[in-house]
Amino acid sequence: MEEMEEELKCPVCGSFYREPIILPCSHNLCQACARNILVQTPESESPQSRRASGSGVSDYDYLDLDKMSLYSEADSGYGSYGGFASAPTTPCQKSPNGVRVFPPAMPPPATHLSPALAPVPRNSCITCPQCHRSLILDDRGLRGFPKNRVLEGVIDRYQQSKAAALKCQLCEKAPKEATVMCEQCDVFYCDPCRLRCHPPRGPLAKHRLVPPAQGRVSRRLSPRKVSTCTDHELENHSMYCVQCKMPVCYQCLEEGKHSSHEVKALGAMWKLHKSQLSQALNGLSDRAKEAKEFLVQLRNMVQQIQENSVEFEACLVAQCDALIDALNRRKAQLLARVNKEHEHKLKVVRDQISHCTVKLRQTTGLMEYCLEVIKENDPSGFLQISDALIRRVHLTEDQWGKGTLTPRMTTDFDLSLDNSPLLQSIHQLDFVQMKASSPVPATPILQLEECCTHNNSATLSWKQPPLSTVPAEGYILELDDGNGGQFREVYVGKETMCTVDGLHFNSTYNARIKAFNKTGVSQYSKTLVLQTSEDTDSEEQTLPFPVPSERLPLRRMSPFSSTLNLQPSFPGRSYFDFRSSPHQLSLHSSLQSLNAPGCSFEPQSAPYTQLVDIKKLLAVAWFAFDPGSAHSDIIFSNDNLTVTCSSYDDRVVLGKTGFSKGVHYWELTVDRYDNHPDPAFGVARIDVMKDVMLGKDDKAWAMYVDNNRSWFMHNNSHTNRTEGGIAKGATIGVLLDLNRKTLTFFINDEQQGPIAFENVEGLFFPAVSLNRNVQVSTVPPRVPAAPAHSTPKAARGWYINP
Repeated sequence: MEEMEEELKCPVCGSFYREPIILPCSHNLCQACARNILVQTPESESPQSRRASGSGVSDYDYLDLDKMSLYSEADSGYGSYGGFASAPTTPCQKSPNGVRVFPPAMPPPATHLSPALAPVPRNSCITCPQCHRSLILDDRGLRGFPKNRVLEGVIDRYQQSKAAALKCQLCEKAPKEATVMCEQCDVFYCDPCRLRCHPPRGPLAKHRLVPPAQGRVSRRLSPRKVSTCTDHELENHSMYCVQCKMPVCYQCLEEGKHSSHEVKALGAMWKLHKSQLSQALNGLSDRAKEAKEFLVQLRNMVQQIQENSVEFEACLVAQCDALIDALNRRKAQLLARVNKEHEHKLKVVRDQISHCTVKLRQTTGLMEYCLEVIKENDPSGFLQISDALIRRVHLTEDQWGKGTLTPRMTTDFDLSLDNSPLLQSIHQLDFVQMKASSPVPATPILQLEECCTHNNSATLSWKQPPLSTVPAEGYILELDDGNGGQFREVYVGKETMCTVDGLHFNSTYNARIKAFNKTGVSQYSKTLVLQTSEDTDSEEQTLPFPVPSERLPLRRMSPFSSTLNLQPSFPGRSYFDFRSSPHQLSLHSSLQSLNAPGCSFEPQSAPYTQLVDIKKLLAVAWFAFDPGSAHSDIIFSNDNLTVTCSSYDDRVVLGKTGFSKGVHYWELTVDRYDNHPDPAFGVARIDVMKDVMLGKDDKAWAMYVDNNRSWFMHNNSHTNRTEGGIAKGATIGVLLDLNRKTLTFFINDEQQGPIAFENVEGLFFPAVSLNRNVQVSTVPPRVPAAPAHSTPKAARGWYINP
């Protein structure tokens, strides 16, 4: 019974319902609380004024037209509260039980009438505090809602069950607790008083004795409250309309409101709905029983998890301690070898010291003896021994020959401990490797007919071997950096196809794939070598067997940009287009000729002051705009080479090709320029905001310009105001030098201001923001015609690394 208490409390006041009314959404409110949360909509936003002004059909029109079906379950006239003008200016409060309540815009006028009979302000509406559905009241006001007499009775019974024990009314001194009540006598008796004053014989034998609580409820309900019709307050409900799902009186039937509806007897429908509610409660009771059993299961799981955790921790500690003990034993063995080497080196050096000391002593003695002999003045005596001494001196000198005074042992220890395999094993130590319930998946197979390159993008496809019986939970795709560097993970997931965007142009990448499940990781597949496009003359790099357009490859940006976000939600899925139209190519120029031998232009030279000199060294790039990443207001034409906008607000569109290294230049022409707007041109990340001017966030670097002047903008910071604007037919040039990490802008081949931005690095896409007053197109490249004797370049794609 205590669990039912929340169902018996008003969501507004938090107390038990008092004179509850039923809203069309089936929730209940106290009549006084319903009066308190009425909101009066402004006259200008009423359904009548909106229809008078000629505006389109709104929620209010719908609500007003739906008053006749106010209590219909299928069409109850609900509207969103957010559509009322008073919602933004009316603070949202909370009732004692945490439900949001919308207070009135102004206090209701004081009146001496009851809440049900007091007049309701014109255009009033009420919002359910529980489901927040709104309803405009009609002329009847709150009287149009039926009263919930059943809920009142349930509340009375609930309160009586929690009330204090009833006392006997016939005890003379200390009243005892009553045990029965006589409905005819309307008196509460204890057992002694009942036997004494109300014997079960004679005329009193026909009286009906009931428990005290039931008797008190009967007393409060007599005379019984009968539900009356909301339209005819003096008439009781006698029938039930099946279509409207509401009780009606005979006067409602006579007025013809339900003439075409199916009407049944109130008592029959009462019994039928009681039966249906009982059946529904049986199903709900089963769910509640299952929930209780499930809670018991969860509590048992909590205890089991705690026990298993203690056991598993003990096992883990024991295993790690065993590893530590083995490492300590091996450490002692290695230290013993070091000590042995130490003793050996010391012995050799000490022996050499001893030998050298003895020999030095002998040599010193011979030298002293010879010096004394030289002092002899007798020639004959000197000549007798001089030859022998000379021979001894030469012999002793020869004994100090090469290698005698060279150390026989180095101070360095010739021992080298290679702990990298052990460290790698420790780092790879994981719980997955401890479980051998199933084998690892088989090595994936690359589907060469579906692998291809397109400009600076690469698409790879793979599959499990046909005879593989071990399922794979996911795959890991790895690419190197295009310069033979280490492999890096660029995709981890369940898909079997992935497109990597933003790779370097004219670079060779190695790709490999492996599968994994709970047991472990499979072997790597064969290495696939992919070659990206070389220059603006490159044709689309695809295989003779194009990827089916209905496939949905997962796109991933290049992992080699320092600012790139590789979260699974970025940049999302998109279709991969392999149409061979030249307008679909996102061309680029990397100024490779500038790095050719003999070229005098250095990328680190002074700022670009004469763009015409640069154009002599490169082919101006062109590209197609990307409809997949653009704002929905952007309008594309001319095979996605021309863009405009359907909105007066600025919207952003990106190019299809991204750049992460090299030098790139592209031009755009202004096809239409009306009312002096300020479009913006520049570069941006793939996740730049699309509904504001380019440069408003930290994902874009741009120049916005009007008919007189321009500014540079990044992260909503405006700098370097420069005189000179654009008009119809103007050409905007963008020079992105990723070697020097600079971005420079040009208008009609003249540099606009200083270098706009420095220290720019990462992956960038050409970007434009514009509104409906501007139309912009890319400029086709002015590439010199190839010599007659030249042959087209061979299309580059992929090959398997042997």
